[in-house]
Amino acid sequence: MRFSTSELAAHLRAELVGPDVVVDGASIDSRTLRPGQLYVPIVAERDGHGFIEAARRAGAAAYLTSRPPAGGSAIRVGDTAEALLQLGVLARGRVTGGVVGITGSVGKTTTKDLLHGCLASAFPAAASERSFNNELGLPLTLLNAAEGTRWVALEMGARGAGHIARLAEVARPDIGIVTSVSMAHVEFFGDLDGVAAAKGELVQALPAEGVAVLNFDDPRVHRMESVSPCAVLGYAVESAADVRAEDVLLDDELRPRFTMISPWGDGAVRLSLHGVQQVPNALAAATAALWCGVPFDDVVDALGTTTGSPLRMEVHEVPGGPVLVVDCYNANPASAEAALRSLGSLRREHKLAVLGVMAELGDQTVPEHRRLAALADELGIEVVGFETDLYGAARVDGPADAVELLRSTGPGDAVLIKGSRVAHLEDVVRTYGAEVGAQSLVAGS
Repeated sequence: MRFSTSELAAHLRAELVGPDVVVDGASIDSRTLRPGQLYVPIVAERDGHGFIEAARRAGAAAYLTSRPPAGGSAIRVGDTAEALLQLGVLARGRVTGGVVGITGSVGKTTTKDLLHGCLASAFPAAASERSFNNELGLPLTLLNAAEGTRWVALEMGARGAGHIARLAEVARPDIGIVTSVSMAHVEFFGDLDGVAAAKGELVQALPAEGVAVLNFDDPRVHRMESVSPCAVLGYAVESAADVRAEDVLLDDELRPRFTMISPWGDGAVRLSLHGVQQVPNALAAATAALWCGVPFDDVVDALGTTTGSPLRMEVHEVPGGPVLVVDCYNANPASAEAALRSLGSLRREHKLAVLGVMAELGDQTVPEHRRLAALADELGIEVVGFETDLYGAARVDGPADAVELLRSTGPGDAVLIKGSRVAHLEDVVRTYGAEVGAQSLVAGS
């Protein structure tokens, strides 16, 4: 979105130093900044003020600063991170249709990708890049939306009580989607009820004329119906709900197909995404899009063509090698269980899961890793821990050893690569892809 620096300064009640110029969007990274954007230096492990000159050389039209200005057009503020949030409020006022907030322990990013595909089939729409779901990424998404954007799909993450409520103050969502409450980041919330309370802040922030889109298959999410100040639409695979999936099947590449039943119509859906866990994500996106006015047939078409973000349930046929399932963007017990069950459904002679650590589980760390190891055994899957003994199985240490293990697999095998980002399993995928000449693995990681 385009703003004059005088307009931004007035909104922030801040001092404009230098010429009044127009900025188009914003960036917090001088390396990826596009010419014409506003540069916002964030003070964190590194102080972004040290990169103001680099941002100006990259084409920044202006910048925020809490230090003495260093030439050009500057808006002097007390706290650049807080100012960024306030500029998100300003940009939210330019969205002509509304905002969809999406939260949950798993499925946020894929639901956002699917929803954006559905909304963009009928309206000018924008969405969070990758997993930009915090107090920096959310206002940046709003500021970088194109002029005339009607709907914005925003992920909302939380690492503590009150985080989502704060994001909702900026985004003012009209629709709130809650995908799940599960054992993710639980060390920050104490227990699952604490996770549910944090996710429920999105529902409580909705306006009376809005709608809460809730996963009725998840009891804790379903109970958020009782605190919703607005209408509720439920979606489910196993339960009674407004929007349902029936006759769910997976093809040989783990792509789901199902019949979607809804108040707006019924029809056959075939997803381009992989894994049975994508079905509820698709239902959540469809429910919100249909409420926004996207025609049913357009929703079905968009669900069938939308692709997901990198490193999430990618299925690769490696030349001369195994079917490789890459799902290492992140990991928690719910997503790891879904990935294992998807691997188990493949018709292959030997199934192997190379599993990295699942982080931020607190006192549930050991039992949850052992539970998944037991599940893998039930499904006939061999487990090898990547730099961890938590699965109680064999282990490999480092990308070189993991790649050596992958070299021992062949066309009759299926391999899952799964772990939290701290495990850096994308390094294994990239190295293996380079060795076997699979450019999709190199580029995707």
